[in-house]
Amino acid sequence: MKIRIEKIRMMLVAVILFAVVMPAFTQEAASDLEMVYKIRQEGQRNSDIEKLAYIMTDLAGPRLTGSAGIDRANEIARAKLAEYGLSNVRIEEVSDFNRGGWDLTKAYAAMVAPYYNNFSVTPVAWTAGTNGLIRGEVILVDIKTLADIEKYRGKLNGKIIMTPTTTQYEVSFEPLASRYTDEELENLAKADAGGRAARRPVTGDFMAMRELRTKVNEFLKSENILMSVSQGSAFNIPRSSGSSYDGKGTPPVTEISIPMEAYGRMERMLKGGEKVEMEAEIKAEFTPNRKVYNVIGEIPGTDPKLKDQVVLLGAHIDAWHGGTGAADNASGCIVMMEALRILKALDVKPRRTIRVALWGGEEQGLYGSRGYVSKYLYDREKNEKKPGFDKFSVYFNMDNGTGRYRGVYLQENILARSFFEKCMEPVKDMGFTTITSRNTGGTDHQSFDGAGLPGFQFIQDEIEYGRGYHTLADTRERLLVPDLRHNAIITAWLAWNASQQEQLLPRKPEMKSNQQRSPYGF
Repeated sequence: MKIRIEKIRMMLVAVILFAVVMPAFTQEAASDLEMVYKIRQEGQRNSDIEKLAYIMTDLAGPRLTGSAGIDRANEIARAKLAEYGLSNVRIEEVSDFNRGGWDLTKAYAAMVAPYYNNFSVTPVAWTAGTNGLIRGEVILVDIKTLADIEKYRGKLNGKIIMTPTTTQYEVSFEPLASRYTDEELENLAKADAGGRAARRPVTGDFMAMRELRTKVNEFLKSENILMSVSQGSAFNIPRSSGSSYDGKGTPPVTEISIPMEAYGRMERMLKGGEKVEMEAEIKAEFTPNRKVYNVIGEIPGTDPKLKDQVVLLGAHIDAWHGGTGAADNASGCIVMMEALRILKALDVKPRRTIRVALWGGEEQGLYGSRGYVSKYLYDREKNEKKPGFDKFSVYFNMDNGTGRYRGVYLQENILARSFFEKCMEPVKDMGFTTITSRNTGGTDHQSFDGAGLPGFQFIQDEIEYGRGYHTLADTRERLLVPDLRHNAIITAWLAWNASQQEQLLPRKPEMKSNQQRSPYGF
């Protein structure tokens, strides 16, 4: 009888708990669904993606770090964030930039013998201009060892040089753009048994190659060559890149990138015994003592206990000078700006502050995001935490082109899986379904992950990214508005969830030995 009474008592307790907890659970779920509904409606019906796509590519133009172009783009972005009604909107200095400014005002190149043919051309940033129109004979220079230098000594004055190609164009039968298949996403979701790749030691061969390159550059400069020509991409697209100029002394000799097809034609004719000549005119202006800046705005937190904690969204605003940096990375800036616009338009009152940062100097080494971390979160040189470290919740980054989000890389932070699983549930019908514990690299989330903070990059459909980025072709045409709209909605939803939950997003436990560091020095 006593046992039976005890069972009845336990059943009554369970019923009471169910009656108390279930309404709260149902209320929370309903509240979540109401917010995701509002975000989706605002993002679809009142999207500002088209306008942002125009102002961040066509209007902003090329945005090389240190140039007048990046100053123009920063101001355009700042004005737009202020227009959206964000708080504390500012352009914030984060570091010096020793290479200085480099602004291109003219670029022309053509083959003029044995016949005339003009080329698409992109000068290599931080190399000198030509001081007017030049014309000279093109020769192949093949230096593989220090001894090879002597074969060309005294023979290159007034010449335009190119080196034998090491890659040949191969016809591809793959589509130019593609989306992840279900099978590919399933494989990506599986843990990578290899974990984080170990750093490769600096080998003797690499050191020797670097020494050879330095010696060759010094030799070419002493020979007074007119110009150096490098091979660009296929489909008549030159590539954009920069020299390693440190801002001191005389800039490197003029170097230009021309399309693979034009380069290959001249090389074949030279090997066939034909005399080839080119003419070119490159105008470039150098500006010393330049800085790197970030563009920042936010929706302030409202919870007295949590308002100083930060949920951060970001993408890099700088781009190479050949195109208008559409896929790399106006696309990310557009999405992050739109995500904040959506939340502001809904007049949300987040518990934590939701902040957006458009980073400068990513292409030259994550200057903007690393500078932000060093200023507010973690001092790398002193190996100590800043006041903002313990108030930092999470960083979400976009830098994989225009393709839609399909999931997220956890950077091995499996403790954060439950957060993303919860957030994914109401947006699974949008195809945002995949979580992988694997790492991905090459962009600004590494500045945060490397400092021991939650920093995440999204899994995205590729959509022509490899063909166009860092080239003359990275323009507005590379952007898919529906995909960017899709990404902004999901970003806004994730940011809202991170701003509302009781706890900060979990961090990876500190390791006493073999501490994991990013490739950028953390």
